[in-house]
Amino acid sequence: MTFRSRLFISYIILIALPFLVLSTLFYRTSLKVVTEQAQKNVYEIVKKNNEVIDTKLKVIDQNSLALFVDKDLFQIFSQLNPAKAEELLAADRRVSTILSKYFSQNDDVYAYQLWTSYFTFGNSQNMPQGDPTLSTIYKQAVHAGGKMIWYPTYDFTEMFDQSYLSKSLIDYRYLYSATRLLNFSHMEDSTLIKLNPNVERPVLTISFKSTVLDALFEKSIPVGSRYMVLDLNDMVVAGSDVSQVTKSFNENWVDSFRMTGSGTQRMKLNGENMIICFDRSTVTGWLSIVITPESALVSNLVPVIRTSTIVLAAILSGIAFLFAYFILSRITGPIKKLLGAMRSVGEGDFQTRVEVSTNDEFGILMQRFNRMNDRIHLLVKENYEIKLKEKEAEIHALNMQMNPHFLYNTLNIMNWTAIENNQKELSKMLVCLSNMLHYTSRKEWGAVHLSEEIEWMKNYFYIMSARFEGKFTVNYEIDPILYDHKLPRLLFQPFVENAILHGFNQMEEGGVILIRGWAEEGKRFFEIKDNGRGISEEMIKVILYKQSSSVGIKNTISRLQMAYGDEYGIEIRSVPGSGTSILIKLPLDT
Repeated sequence: MTFRSRLFISYIILIALPFLVLSTLFYRTSLKVVTEQAQKNVYEIVKKNNEVIDTKLKVIDQNSLALFVDKDLFQIFSQLNPAKAEELLAADRRVSTILSKYFSQNDDVYAYQLWTSYFTFGNSQNMPQGDPTLSTIYKQAVHAGGKMIWYPTYDFTEMFDQSYLSKSLIDYRYLYSATRLLNFSHMEDSTLIKLNPNVERPVLTISFKSTVLDALFEKSIPVGSRYMVLDLNDMVVAGSDVSQVTKSFNENWVDSFRMTGSGTQRMKLNGENMIICFDRSTVTGWLSIVITPESALVSNLVPVIRTSTIVLAAILSGIAFLFAYFILSRITGPIKKLLGAMRSVGEGDFQTRVEVSTNDEFGILMQRFNRMNDRIHLLVKENYEIKLKEKEAEIHALNMQMNPHFLYNTLNIMNWTAIENNQKELSKMLVCLSNMLHYTSRKEWGAVHLSEEIEWMKNYFYIMSARFEGKFTVNYEIDPILYDHKLPRLLFQPFVENAILHGFNQMEEGGVILIRGWAEEGKRFFEIKDNGRGISEEMIKVILYKQSSSVGIKNTISRLQMAYGDEYGIEIRSVPGSGTSILIKLPLDT
């Protein structure tokens, strides 16, 4: 084999084998992490569902306790004569109204009733119950003696002996109920008055459709999962398999869940790996169980992990092939590159560079060659730029001498022309403009006294007032001590210009600009305040932190931070429709 072939094969082996091992480990680890996280998520769903159910049932329990001391119910049953039909009907209307006050707001409640041997009071939803006192629900409630009994899902037709409805499509076929024997009493003048022992105590029955539990679980559990709710006797209260509802569930693997009460477990059922999450209700004691195949939890992620692993393997394998194929060229390539570059430099091309791709001896040699070539090129460039800058300086000096002189002469001629034509307003504007040009064209752009800046501002305001015909007025409130200090030239101009052009653009008159200045705690503060239309919070952020069209403001911020540091600068406060305030903070000792 040739040296190129041996090197090629060795690189393939050294790169491909470790990558295959790492890919396998990555795939297995990712699958494990995803499965565990999905298991935690399903368990949290089961717990949250139980919390939702318990919260609703606790409200039912608390409302039912309130009936014990309901004075209206006490009076109804203490005065009721069961032998009089008209009294029963009147009492039913009053009882229905009272029960509605406690239970009608709960959308999950299907029916709420008070059962007695002589009448059924309350909202019955037209359910033909016959004599409900013969039912097991009633008997357990009486036996509990006032304790809330949560009766698991039952077949309505069997519970109330309505066999003729067994083949009918009725929406209340499967119900579960909360029952409690009510022994009424109430306080009167600090005395507890109890119901006469001879009066029959009614049984409160609150019924729910089993589909209430179905809707809660079906909306929350993952696709492919199945669920069931078991009571304390392993009776199926609700479940994915409707045929199992009201029947006993006697699988052995449920036994361990009864003692634990809440948790998650992996096991194999019918030859398939399952994740089982369970949690017990603190109100009813019923056990909610969600069974999810592991394949269903990761079915959407396994193809992604597998595809990404294969694609990454293919890409790196291709890189390995290319790297192995061109390795010999990289050994002889640097020498060829260096010879070609030296030939170009010898012909006068000093911009030639050799790409340095290694840190070995060839790499060091090419770095030294590039450095030498850079220095030669730099010397040639510096010599050229020096001569070019000398020419530019000469031209700039001539322009600096010519342009201001020409402008001042022109403005002077225009001023005299205005005076001769008795145009005093125009003359004053020209004088203001001349002063402004003289101020801005000074050679030194260092700091200036505040009095100079204010004088320039007054000239500027005079011209702008003439332009906008008295749209605004300007007031000054400046501490005299500030006139002894200097500040950057044209500091206020961008802000007053924005106030005039943008703040007052929707006003015909009444604009006011207030320029204040004061010293406080070793700092100088200047405020430019107007009563214009204001600026939104979004626009303030654009002005301060992003690229905006207000170049003058951005330049002023940059000048202040370069001159005094990030501690100083400007702050913009504005309320749309109420004006804008610009606060400038500068150090005092300048």
